[in-house]
Amino acid sequence: MFARDIGIDLGTANVLIHVKGKGIVLNEPSVVAIDKNTNKVLAVGEEARRMVGRTPGNIVAIRPLKDGVIADFDVTEAMLKHFIHKLNVKGVLSKPRILICCPTNITSVEQKAIREAAEKSGGKNVELAEEPKVAAIGAGMDIFQPSGNMVVDIGGGTTDVAVLSMGDIVTSSSIKMAGDKFDSDILNYIKRKYKLLIGERTAEDIKLQIATVVEGSRKESMDIRGRDMVSGLPRTITITSDEIADALRESVDVIVQAAKSVLERTPPELSADIIDRGVILTGGGALLHGFDVLLANELKVPVLVAENPMDCVAIGTGIMLETMGRIPRKKLG
Repeated sequence: MFARDIGIDLGTANVLIHVKGKGIVLNEPSVVAIDKNTNKVLAVGEEARRMVGRTPGNIVAIRPLKDGVIADFDVTEAMLKHFIHKLNVKGVLSKPRILICCPTNITSVEQKAIREAAEKSGGKNVELAEEPKVAAIGAGMDIFQPSGNMVVDIGGGTTDVAVLSMGDIVTSSSIKMAGDKFDSDILNYIKRKYKLLIGERTAEDIKLQIATVVEGSRKESMDIRGRDMVSGLPRTITITSDEIADALRESVDVIVQAAKSVLERTPPELSADIIDRGVILTGGGALLHGFDVLLANELKVPVLVAENPMDCVAIGTGIMLETMGRIPRKKLG
């Protein structure tokens, strides 16, 4: 009869939806397939992701979010509508309340776009929450005490680094360097070194299966197929984990520097807490082999990977929905 409250982790790579009382009920790629001739939505989510790089000219697979913000408003709205309709969370008499997560440094115009997309897709009372804060809650950190907690949330489009205390962000940084950039680094490395063209899907598979950020820590190899840039014919090559570490070095360094700069701006009392408690890694990038070891070496503090790093933000929205109204929260927008 009544609508259920929902929390949405509107990610550049994946959309996760948490329904109050049910937990995470949806985890699908942020991809929409559209027929260019008719502007009709053909597929959304996993079904659309399978079409990336494999469609005829009139069908395009679009990722409507870029760097954590909406790049294509209409397609984002269509995607959210599809997911919310699929979950059947609307009540007969009411619409669901929606809590959506966004990066820390997005502009008021970008916030308005996210809010409007959620309202048009069938939400009421749309609230925005800062991603690292929600990720920290989802990772099980008690951020409502007067002590320092640090979280590094590596998503698809952005990496958010934040130090939290008393339920709010003390210092933070959001950079457009995350999972998608890792994929393009791998793709460009293979293009440059082997003169072989591969697709985004193949680059992502390499990242998931053999990538590491610490040279020498993983000894794996993988056969990959692509199109030879010289002959134009298909060709297979073998690449190793160490090569991928080399390809990712620059991008990973940028994330390490962002974490260092946040720590440098942190009040000394809170820095002392972080030495005791360590840094929590969340988001899909936390699963990249060796990231926790590299960060621990660079920051000189313990670094732990959250239990379900990819689900932390969605779990956090669920916890915030349960306590909505009881948690003093800073209004965004």
